Amino acid sequence: MWKATWILLVCLGLPACQRAQPAQRESPPVVTLGDGSAARNSVRATQPPADYLAGTHWPSARLHEGAAWVSCVDAYATQGDGHPVASMDFLALVDLLSPCKDTGLVRLRYRGNIGPGFTALVERVDAIAGRMAIRERILDIDSTGGQVEEALQAGDAIAGSHWAIWVREGSICHSACVLVLASGDTRSIAGKVGIHRLMRQRSMATTRRELNAELQDITAQVRDFLSRNGVAGALADQMMTIPNRDLRVLTPAELTQYGLSGSNAVQDDLDRITLMRQCGDDYVSRRDAFMRVFDSACMKPGQGAESMQSCGHELEQRFGFPDPHCSGQSPMNDYAQRLGRALPPFQGGRSRVEKATATTGASD
Repeated sequence: MWKATWILLVCLGLPACQRAQPAQRESPPVVTLGDGSAARNSVRATQPPADYLAGTHWPSARLHEGAAWVSCVDAYATQGDGHPVASMDFLALVDLLSPCKDTGLVRLRYRGNIGPGFTALVERVDAIAGRMAIRERILDIDSTGGQVEEALQAGDAIAGSHWAIWVREGSICHSACVLVLASGDTRSIAGKVGIHRLMRQRSMATTRRELNAELQDITAQVRDFLSRNGVAGALADQMMTIPNRDLRVLTPAELTQYGLSGSNAVQDDLDRITLMRQCGDDYVSRRDAFMRVFDSACMKPGQGAESMQSCGHELEQRFGFPDPHCSGQSPMNDYAQRLGRALPPFQGGRSRVEKATATTGASD
């Protein structure tokens, strides 16, 4: 009965709920970052209609490249990865995400390569979470790479919906996965992030000049994507220097330097512009100082939402928040609205504030 009720609720007022008309367009060339074996077996023959997610008649899609699980809590250390995604059909995902309405959080664990199945998974989970008003969305990823076009498409879906991205301890994010990582509103990294040279699987090049022209075109697309997601374009150039058969694991300092860890700089700028209008320069200056310490002290992989909030509220008092001159505004309110307070559960140890100030000497 409740399945039928859900269909009625999500379809009310949506003309797109009528069966979508078939639409096809030519598939783009396949480009891979990393192991191309999955790409060879998962090329998308046709694209579904652009508006199919607005309805309930979804084209068939399968996870050929990996496996996925859905959980409604962030505590993977004690609660595990959740229920496996056995089907990406509309009703199957409604069933899977319905319990997450009570927690207001969905954690999508994915292990495998980046391909059409992964893109469809992200887009469909995001669509159902939106219909159910589940604001906190986490992509908990472990991937060696895959197809760059799929990573770009999945990344754009993530960037438009305020996801947090985790690379937890024991997980990796290599090659095309780095583009997915870049798209998150926050990036919490405890595993390994690695890069190398891009490779066009269907290259027609016979000379270095021809190959270079192809790679320059791919790199330009990647650089543009990274730029609009707050990541330094120099990362795309760095990829070009590393042979595809090799891998360079980025250090924590390099992740920070390239803008791949912590808060997304572009989203943060959008928030600053809005706050500048509302609360003035002094508020934004103190908020920026707060966020620098918050990122290093409170936003650690392995830390749960409640621990993060406690750490953040402790910091707020030191920086004069909530601000009585701006309707009681505080950085934690801004952060919660944008990020959904989604971070990996903390595994223990000293206070996050104590750790950060002890190692960095930061006080503002």
